[in-house]
Amino acid sequence: MNTTYQESQTITPNAVRKSTRILYWITTGLFAFMMFGSAIPDVLSVDIAVKGMHTDLGYPLYFIPFIGVAKVLGVIAILIPGYPRIKEWAYAGLFFDLTGATYSIFALGATGSDYAFMLMPLTLFFLSYYFYRKRLKLSGQ
Repeated sequence: MNTTYQESQTITPNAVRKSTRILYWITTGLFAFMMFGSAIPDVLSVDIAVKGMHTDLGYPLYFIPFIGVAKVLGVIAILIPGYPRIKEWAYAGLFFDLTGATYSIFALGATGSDYAFMLMPLTLFFLSYYFYRKRLKLSGQ
């Protein structure tokens, strides 16, 4: 009876793959949603994006739609199955965007509470990338 209990408690490789796949898509979906949501105002050069990036941070106006399009392309790349090299580049670009935004906030002399809103996308980024790499490892790539 003890062996049956232990056997039912072991985790099969298929269960690990399935849970990793589920966690990957949850974190990646949420991360993609946040990044896409932040990209749309940039692509359209909406007043709030212009105020935040141009007026407050001093970035040139032409940079705003450029970074928005880059984020949209990065989101598409991490959502499309396959293409591991493109995904790596997309993750790198999105990481640079997030760290650049965080540093820009820091450079303005913002306080710690101003960084709080950056914790969610950064956390989702790291979780998404972690589960992406774990999926690759489990699939033998």
